[in-house]
Amino acid sequence: MADELIDILSTSGNLTGEIKLKSEAHRLGLYHASVHIWFFTKQGKVLVQKRADNKDTYPSLWDVSVAGHIGSGETPENSAIREINEEIGISISREELHFIGIHLAEKTPKPGIYDNEFHHIYISLLNFPISALTLQKEEVADTALIPIDKLANILMDPYKNQVYVPHGDVYYSFILNKIINQL
Repeated sequence: MADELIDILSTSGNLTGEIKLKSEAHRLGLYHASVHIWFFTKQGKVLVQKRADNKDTYPSLWDVSVAGHIGSGETPENSAIREINEEIGISISREELHFIGIHLAEKTPKPGIYDNEFHHIYISLLNFPISALTLQKEEVADTALIPIDKLANILMDPYKNQVYVPHGDVYYSFILNKIINQL
């Protein structure tokens, strides 16, 4: 997990002109951008990934299909395509990405890390069998396809959802509703 240069944003999500290392942005609580890509199947299953054990935030928890920071000067779409290829080893086109919105997350995942991110969120139909995925072991420990109704029940249950990254009910409801509308 190499440190990377990212653009710093204002609290309203606008570029400030500053560029910092991701680690510095997290240490100082500076606002920055990321991409979240949620893959789903025609059969109503959602791809989730288990974060690697060595991640500095939320290790070993289940999370969005693919996620990552937007590199300095990079567009959200290019970042999404790059992260998909890096984390799960598949190539998709811009046309296969469906932008559904931006979500501001302000979190302190552990002492000394202040993660203030504007998530650029995409959904995409998974046109590959899960066996075709090549996982980036530094980032992803495992993947699973979960029926959307089962995933919704897990995410909305305060006891069962403890094995997932705590994105919050509003975020998860928004994502699941957007996917359901595509089925």
